[in-house]
Amino acid sequence: MHLQDVIWSITLAGIGLIALAFILVIAQSGKRADDEAGARAARTARRMQAWLFGALLVVFAAGSYATLRPFPIFPQHRAIDVPQVVDVVARMWSWQIEPATIRAGSAVEFRVTSGDVNHGFAIYAPDGRIVAQTQAMPGYTNKLVYDFTAPGTYTIQCLEFCGIGHAPMTGQIEVVAPGGE
Repeated sequence: MHLQDVIWSITLAGIGLIALAFILVIAQSGKRADDEAGARAARTARRMQAWLFGALLVVFAAGSYATLRPFPIFPQHRAIDVPQVVDVVARMWSWQIEPATIRAGSAVEFRVTSGDVNHGFAIYAPDGRIVAQTQAMPGYTNKLVYDFTAPGTYTIQCLEFCGIGHAPMTGQIEVVAPGGE
């Protein structure tokens, strides 16, 4: 079963429980109650609210963990042990990429910064789909790790409007087969 199917099932179960709670409230609304019965019903309602809140909190925490765990966020202030490092500096309206040729089949650490304003650093595969992205910010270096599996010419594009020359602000990375240069 896919994670999306699990989340959909949990959502439907939650909707069903809420519908049952509404049906219970509607069924009880026509009955007359004395003060003690009213107080008992209020205590029961508070207990149910606390349990429902706790259950929703657990489901939310578990769902967040399950869906965010596959996305690696590498340490930004420590060294990352990868075989290839590429330094990227964004400037209006160009990319300085050193080196511009990398090997496929092993992880690459991109150290991305900006010399002027914020830029969005995005890597597009040869087929045009976006494969990785991060921010390029002045005075800060973002680390992005990506493992290129296929050789080809990858395009770098700015994703954040940075002025009149934003649209043609592109660059290229040549990814060669393992062992090739």
